[in-house]
Amino acid sequence: MRDIKTKGLTRRTFLGVAGGAAAVAGLGLAGCGGDTSTSGGSAAAGSTGGGTITAGSAYATQNYDPSSTSSALSLGTNWHVVEGLYGIDYHDYTTFPELATGDPTQVDDTTYEITLREGAAFSDGAAVTPEDVIESFARCTAEGNIYIPMLTPIASIEKKDDTTLTVKTTIPNFSLLKERLAIIRVVPASSTTEDMTAKPVGSGPWMYETISDSEVEMVPNPNYNGDHAAKDEKIHYDILTDATARITAQQEGTTLVMEMATADAIDQLEAAGCKVDTVQGFGTRFMMFNTQKAPWDNAKARQAVMYALNYDQMITNAFAGLAAKPTCYLPENFPNYHEASVVYDYDPDMAQSLLDEAGVTPGDIELCVTDNEQVVAMATQVKEDLDALGFNVTINEQTSANTYTYIDGGGAYDLLLAPGDPSCFGADPDLLMNWWYGDNTWMTSRARWRDSAEWAQLNELMNTALAQEGGEQQETWNQCFDLIAEQCVLYPVLQVQTATGYWDDPSTAPNGTAITGFEGIGTTGMSFIDCATATA
Repeated sequence: MRDIKTKGLTRRTFLGVAGGAAAVAGLGLAGCGGDTSTSGGSAAAGSTGGGTITAGSAYATQNYDPSSTSSALSLGTNWHVVEGLYGIDYHDYTTFPELATGDPTQVDDTTYEITLREGAAFSDGAAVTPEDVIESFARCTAEGNIYIPMLTPIASIEKKDDTTLTVKTTIPNFSLLKERLAIIRVVPASSTTEDMTAKPVGSGPWMYETISDSEVEMVPNPNYNGDHAAKDEKIHYDILTDATARITAQQEGTTLVMEMATADAIDQLEAAGCKVDTVQGFGTRFMMFNTQKAPWDNAKARQAVMYALNYDQMITNAFAGLAAKPTCYLPENFPNYHEASVVYDYDPDMAQSLLDEAGVTPGDIELCVTDNEQVVAMATQVKEDLDALGFNVTINEQTSANTYTYIDGGGAYDLLLAPGDPSCFGADPDLLMNWWYGDNTWMTSRARWRDSAEWAQLNELMNTALAQEGGEQQETWNQCFDLIAEQCVLYPVLQVQTATGYWDDPSTAPNGTAITGFEGIGTTGMSFIDCATATA
């Protein structure tokens, strides 16, 4: 496999040339941190490794269960602790073997065999067995699990012998098998839900030492025998959900890496010698329409709203430039990008023309928004833009949980503005489309589009693409992107950029310690696989 940390592309450019590649109430992203003053020493002078990687997390969580979590913090920390058969390199969304010894061996159209890494063991010393993989799959697909829509192409995982698994798929010649198997993180079959929620055991290069509301600490797994062994003595996360606290910790050198650097702090960090990677990701602030309520049952009325929005103003006011206006359901630098047949620009005249064609007389409408800070700032601009068309917009701001409780309960809302980012699970187009447009809560009780002919057409195209490869598959996905844009039932208003700060040069780092091999990613979380501390 390729060396994850050795890349010919920066994080600002990788996706543009990479090539190829039932939700619950929002994606509950969360994060963590603490005081690093007792977290161990750094590497010896002029050396790499042997120290403590310190990180400032923007999120918090109390659920580390690899079979159910959607937390930004625990998903990211689990990358280091809990292996799957395959892993995802979130720098370019390629897959690589973790517990598997190589690619799946295809037996027939829907049957594959995968061999486990010889000598693989959990941090508690127990050998990794096929039974552990099978039970982990069962947990991920248990009734009500949010992972189910992503794993439906996998029909079953069974034991062939003590080192080999047989995987059956529901899709013939399923081209995205490794990407979907990477979602299943393998823990001992004997683990309880309580164990996994509090401090899961895994077979990765690191193991959890302590987890609290203020910090997470990992130490090397003494039983790890894979290709990405830990090079330091510890990874320490401070849970710093307050942006000012994260910036301060980074400036002082308390942390080597900080996620979610705010736009107003980037120049200040860079002037001090701190490197900042700004990466365009899939993360969206999307608009969703109640398609069972007139006039939003008419695609032209929905399109009118999208043309009415002043995207550049929102990028400036709500994101200080760290976002992009969509030209497709996928960002332009993503694998499989295709410019959609309809691209929404700020065009009030077009918006008015579409309303006239649809026979819509603007009136009172309810715009639901979650309490995400950026969404709240965007909502002010949305109201201004739609009021200019003659609507009278009332903003209904609630917490994410309360917003979705209201909508799922049949609330007669008009529009929803909210955040979401399923790319923390992968970036293949089917996964990203299925998260919102599959046969799930979003399309039944939220957008209420599940019974339309267009939804059936879209899902037929998505299913067709799953059995295709190469250019044929891309062409089918292009048809999906066009249909999603034309219908704009749930569509990105903005696609967010992620800024990650890190000390990469020990000569300029405040404490003389930097990190090597690190690069920011476009989704939530920080990856320290194959990274190490370094001193001058």
